[in-house]
Amino acid sequence: MAAPLTRPAKTPPARAASPSDGPAAPKSPGARRGQRRAVTLFMVPFFALFTAVTVLPMFYAAWMSLFREESSGLGFGGTERVFAGFGNFAEALTNEAFLRSFGHIAFYCVLYIPAMVGGALVLALLVDSAMARARRFFQIAYFLPHAVPGLIASLIWLYLYTPGLSPITDVLDALGANWNFFGQDEAIYSVVNISAWQWTGYNMIIFYAGLQAVPREVLEAATVDGSGALRTALQVKVPMIRPTVVLTLLFTCVGAIQLFDAPKLVQLRANTMGEDWSPTMFIYTAAFKGHDYGLAAASSLLLALVAGLLSFVVTKLGNRWKAS
Repeated sequence: MAAPLTRPAKTPPARAASPSDGPAAPKSPGARRGQRRAVTLFMVPFFALFTAVTVLPMFYAAWMSLFREESSGLGFGGTERVFAGFGNFAEALTNEAFLRSFGHIAFYCVLYIPAMVGGALVLALLVDSAMARARRFFQIAYFLPHAVPGLIASLIWLYLYTPGLSPITDVLDALGANWNFFGQDEAIYSVVNISAWQWTGYNMIIFYAGLQAVPREVLEAATVDGSGALRTALQVKVPMIRPTVVLTLLFTCVGAIQLFDAPKLVQLRANTMGEDWSPTMFIYTAAFKGHDYGLAAASSLLLALVAGLLSFVVTKLGNRWKAS
């Protein structure tokens, strides 16, 4: 007699691992090596491009700064490259025009940074307020000036500053206001206006993104405690986006010291500004008009050093403000 058939015991289905099951098993050395290779592969293009457009030009500029071109035979015998050592650096540091250009940029920063950063922060707070409507529209509207290339924006404002062509000057003349956008004292305000018009909306978007990360519970708690909209903005929202403000200040300072296109175009009408009004304009004039590439290279390296020191100072002060 045949034995009765027996059903095999059912195997319980595999249960998904849960956080309470304990830590996952460590990855094998082969898996870790594969991850490192993948990370390295993704980083190689960045470092290759960074080396090609930043590191190598800096080394080439350092090499050029050690030489100068000298003519012989009363200028009829051509030029020859001679070793100058640190002579170009000494010449740049004693050049009144180069040193004066840093003074112009310092005054520009005193006017530009509070106006641009303060304006961007105020606009971001207004867009983030509970009473704001059509937020997406205003974000796009404020950002649009940044979408215009800096050179094109400078040309547009150069037209708007020109008497007889600009509707702005016509309105000012009708009101009896005598303002020369290209005057000796007014030209810097024209440059500040161009830069602020272009970058305020961009930084407003950055501040607004930071404000979106503020916990709503904190804002609701401030409202329950009787805090008004203005007090909440100044004492709750702004302190909570301090890292964003510090980062914006850092980028603004580094960008300001490299200012070129706006003053270069305004200088075409404001002859009192001079061709060496900013450090980058001095470097451009020394290289492409004076053909003194050694001086231009040395000046560019000094400018990079100043930008690095400025970044360090701004970061240190920003960290103290964040920690306070």
